[in-house]
Amino acid sequence: MGRTAVAVLFGGRSSEHSISSATAGGVLRAIDRDRYRVIPIGVTREGAFVLEDDDPDKFALDPERLPEVVDNGTRIVWPDSAASRELRVRTDAGERSLGAIDVVFPILHGRFGEDGTIQGLLELLGIPYIGAGVLMSAMAMDKHTTKSVLRSAGVPVVPWLTLTQAGWARSRRMWEQRIRAMEWPVFVKPARAGSSVGVSKVESWDDLETALQTGFAEDSTVLVEESVAGRELECGVLEGRDGDAPRVSVAGEIVVSGRDFYDFEAKYLGAPGIDLVCPAQLHDGELAEMQRIAARAFEAVGGEGLARVDFFYTGTEFFVNEVNTMPGFTPISMFPRCWIASGMTYPRLIEELIESGLARGPR
Repeated sequence: MGRTAVAVLFGGRSSEHSISSATAGGVLRAIDRDRYRVIPIGVTREGAFVLEDDDPDKFALDPERLPEVVDNGTRIVWPDSAASRELRVRTDAGERSLGAIDVVFPILHGRFGEDGTIQGLLELLGIPYIGAGVLMSAMAMDKHTTKSVLRSAGVPVVPWLTLTQAGWARSRRMWEQRIRAMEWPVFVKPARAGSSVGVSKVESWDDLETALQTGFAEDSTVLVEESVAGRELECGVLEGRDGDAPRVSVAGEIVVSGRDFYDFEAKYLGAPGIDLVCPAQLHDGELAEMQRIAARAFEAVGGEGLARVDFFYTGTEFFVNEVNTMPGFTPISMFPRCWIASGMTYPRLIEELIESGLARGPR
């Protein structure tokens, strides 16, 4: 029996391009080549689909030079209908076949990848893929929608306001009154961005305008959230097999000691003041409650594929902060670390996801 053909799709047009590329480097290094035939497809910052080098070192996470998909002149030619899964590549020398693909692993973070757009393309083509579908991806990508759905499902979330750039310009005095009435400090976040891009912690009213403009640079809609004093915890969730309940990992903890919050520099550039602890120290009852809420949140937004659920824990109550349907997947990222601490290896985690995508089939 031939090897399963897996197209690993990474890069993309979002501000998280480099993190997606670094995630792909980890997957390319760990995937079992005896079982899988891998086709690396990079998406440039301009949106071109190119055949990339099958070289994990090229996409290693280096704080001095973040990895990037550069236009090399090749072009991936997707099937022209759902009747075929043959992938082709066009170069200066002509066009050639890359063979039929069995499943796509879309390791894309942020807009134009994690938000349901690439999922819609793959569904139009009838190609199986790993992870959340169109609706779950789009819903979880938008922080306002996610919070609204979770709150309706009885999942505790951090209090927030949602503000558009046009609304701020049109009704500034009203919004100022509403924001002043919140518990301070507050966080300003773009509604549809990840990896803490565009996020600011605001402790002084004088800093609010700058924080809003930073957020609006990423998205025309931002959230203003109240700060919750407590521990920052995360866990991984995998879709249940054969209709079973979702599987939830042990918890990991982000210990902030020398920074305002877990920002982009701390996550990916090795900035000091952050420690990642996995497994987190929780009593059995606390862990069980966190896992129960994580599973409930996962199912509330669609319950497909995988997610990392982020929490604040006050010592008496868990608040869900975000649900990430394609979390950071480098070997040092919290999602794989939580599963490794739960007894699963990194290569086996990749296999689990591939198997789930194949089992679901075309959507």
